[in-house]
Amino acid sequence: MSENFTYELDTVVIGSGPGGYVAAIRAAQEGQQVAIVEKEYIGGVCLNVGCIPSKALISASERYVEAQDSSLFGISTENVQIDWDTTQEWKENEVVKQMTDGVEFLLKQNNVEIIWGTATVTGANGFDLEKEDGSKESYTFKNAIIATGSTPIEIGGFEFKGRVLDSTGGLSLPEIPESLVVVGGGYIGSELAGVYARLGTKVTILEGMKDILGGFDKDMVRLVKKEFEAHGTEIIGNAMAKEAVETDNGVTVKYEVKGEEKSIDADYVMVTVGRFPNTKNIGLEAAGVELTDHGLVKVDDQGRSNVESIYAIGDIVEGDALAHKASYEGKVAAEAISGKDSKVDYRAMPAVAFTAPELASAGHSRSSAKDAGISVKQTKFQYQANGRAVALGKDEGFVKIITEKDSNKIIGAHVAGHGASDLIAELTLAIEQELTTEDIADTIHAHPTLGEMVLDAAEGALGKPIHG
Repeated sequence: MSENFTYELDTVVIGSGPGGYVAAIRAAQEGQQVAIVEKEYIGGVCLNVGCIPSKALISASERYVEAQDSSLFGISTENVQIDWDTTQEWKENEVVKQMTDGVEFLLKQNNVEIIWGTATVTGANGFDLEKEDGSKESYTFKNAIIATGSTPIEIGGFEFKGRVLDSTGGLSLPEIPESLVVVGGGYIGSELAGVYARLGTKVTILEGMKDILGGFDKDMVRLVKKEFEAHGTEIIGNAMAKEAVETDNGVTVKYEVKGEEKSIDADYVMVTVGRFPNTKNIGLEAAGVELTDHGLVKVDDQGRSNVESIYAIGDIVEGDALAHKASYEGKVAAEAISGKDSKVDYRAMPAVAFTAPELASAGHSRSSAKDAGISVKQTKFQYQANGRAVALGKDEGFVKIITEKDSNKIIGAHVAGHGASDLIAELTLAIEQELTTEDIADTIHAHPTLGEMVLDAAEGALGKPIHG
């Protein structure tokens, strides 16, 4: 690199996760000279030890279950086995590597300079870089986008070591355990619990709240719990995890329910109770950046902090820790730096749990609409009435839409069932564009597809169901 580029940067993005790399590419597309700083691996947690590898294991576990029993289709199999080492190798060398290599290629294709090292902000327009060999360099910038992500929360009595794991450790177990305790029944915990349950592990979920997957409607969660029960998974609600004690060949997890002390033995315990923003010790205080009591950066609707030259996106700002939220915020911040009037609008932010079955939602639920003083109508369409779902042998679930009573405008959508993560896209667009049920009903949907259920739900909301 030239001396001028090395020390004087136009726009710098710190962190190359789904927020950072997207922000860097969009900034470059807007004509900015961009550098991205990464201390560990391109793609961040999501591509390397989060969203992508977890979905790979979910896919593998589902294939295993289907291979064990596809008698519904007249297919008989015997002696189905899984080679866990091969599965893990495929996850790392095929799935993760392909995705991270792809991101690195995109950065270079867009002329984004990749700078390896740990960045520490030194002021409103500068940062120091410590390289892996211990050497240091100083940089200045006109604008910075901080996208440092988050770290799993470590609770008292559960230090991450040995057989006490965070979600990263849960993705890379050396063998399929006979038993596993999962502390925390959110979407990360429930997804990984499902992986091992399908592979034959005796899984116990300890959830501090009354029920798992608290962000989704109860009728959706009920389907996931039914599937967990089919695989022998025990879910214990209102459970306060107290301590994990390693034994010679496992771990004893102590917990409390309604004042009663209990314990359970397992091969491993995985703690997935949330994530903490990576804003400590990165120098934000030196720049005068304001943080909330929870360590989040305070930003406006363009991602700009109280320091005009510093923006923040993703897990280190308010809102759910979602990869697609970070990517969206990254594009907004990059465009704002270029002088565009881009602003965030979260009303149609989708959320997905890759459980069995999948759960997906966007916009209002009936209860949140009621809390907002909106008069709504809720309409459901069942998977069992859809030809494609029946032909797939995946006929359990429903599409549910929330509409304003007076206008028929779609303001919320919830899907539980096979392919929910894909079906939510059309409904998210409908919410974003303020479409009505008439708009959906007038749109021709291909037959036979799962997408027809969106059409059927819309027609049901209009009181003119064909298949309902």
